Amino acid sequence: MMSVTARPATSHFRWVICALLFFATVIAYVDRGVLAFLEKFLEGLFHFHSREYSYMTTAFQIAYGIGLLTAGRLTDRLGTRKGFALAIVLWSLAAMAPGAAMGTWTFGIAMFFLGLGEAANFPACIKTVAEWFPKRERALATGLFNAGANAGAMLVPAVVPFLADTFGWRGAFIATGALGFVWLAFWLAVYGKPETHRMVSPDELALIQSDPAEKIESVPWGPLFPLKETWAFAFGKMLTDPIWWFYIFWLPRYVQETFHLTLGKSSAPILAVYAASTVGSVGGGWLSSVMLKRGKSVNVARKTALLVCALAVLPVLYAPYSKNLWVVVALVGLATAAHQGWSANLFTLVSDMFPKSAVGSVVGIGGMAGAIAGGIMQLVAGRIADWSYLPLFIFAGTGYMLALIIIHRLSPQLRPARLE
Repeated sequence: MMSVTARPATSHFRWVICALLFFATVIAYVDRGVLAFLEKFLEGLFHFHSREYSYMTTAFQIAYGIGLLTAGRLTDRLGTRKGFALAIVLWSLAAMAPGAAMGTWTFGIAMFFLGLGEAANFPACIKTVAEWFPKRERALATGLFNAGANAGAMLVPAVVPFLADTFGWRGAFIATGALGFVWLAFWLAVYGKPETHRMVSPDELALIQSDPAEKIESVPWGPLFPLKETWAFAFGKMLTDPIWWFYIFWLPRYVQETFHLTLGKSSAPILAVYAASTVGSVGGGWLSSVMLKRGKSVNVARKTALLVCALAVLPVLYAPYSKNLWVVVALVGLATAAHQGWSANLFTLVSDMFPKSAVGSVVGIGGMAGAIAGGIMQLVAGRIADWSYLPLFIFAGTGYMLALIIIHRLSPQLRPARLE
């Protein structure tokens, strides 16, 4: 590595790191979205229905919950470079595995290992943001990389029909899964700690390290579980993550069934929903970052942004009553945009309340809670989707406001957690 005196005069390399996190998130959402988009087509080949499909998505959610808990801790121990590399190898192989699936059980096993590997994405991304960005930029950086979820969801309806037509449905799984290995090459070539990275200027390093030094270097799991701050984040995930998984795994099916669309004709409305959600991810992070720069407290900035997002979700309650496809697209697009803005700020709460050494573990604990709740919702959806989507949309419209109330009760001022 270059010495400090050999660093460039100016740099903005932290945004290159943010771009890598963005593309990792894109790949994760492409990989998990292929099955959702092809589900109605595969249903005709393998003769499974909504209940069997819910078993596959629940397998993903269970593994995602297990993986989040262990991946967060593993990332804190190994560091983001090694932890992320191991995770993307596992999830890329798992994303290719459905190309060899022969029925419900083999699809379910592949989805289990996909969830196990992809669980490392958000703990590693949040920890990387905490290492590379000062607090006042973290919500924006989180919003930017989190926009990869929308971009990935948009790519699925844009490219999967082409891949399926060109290489067959098995080839579509293999082609999308292989993208992770391309990203891995860039990650290993580029990533390093900011204090030793040859591309980081002294001025940029000073900005990255401008927050007060943290005294706590290592935090075991045990002291984190009883803390109200941990559960403020966990309840936020528990009540809102299942809603996002509902959109990811069931929206293509809902659109295709309700409006009698073929695989190809459902691409445009799904693409429009996730295009809208991209605005929310960046906008939500931008809103709280601007408020901080204007002198508002962390508590006011984050919770104002969360409240705006929770209010913006409410119109989706009308979606199951609408008979117009593009009205549904507009309502769900607004809701997914609000979710992504919510998510950017919710993730940032962890680095607001905990030292960097605990960020991966707390994100893993909260993510596990969200994944367990998401798995329960998948099973519920599998049992009622053939009857009515109305209860699912009611939960999707009200969960955020309830979550915000709980977050505020558990952490009224968003003060740093008391850790020994």
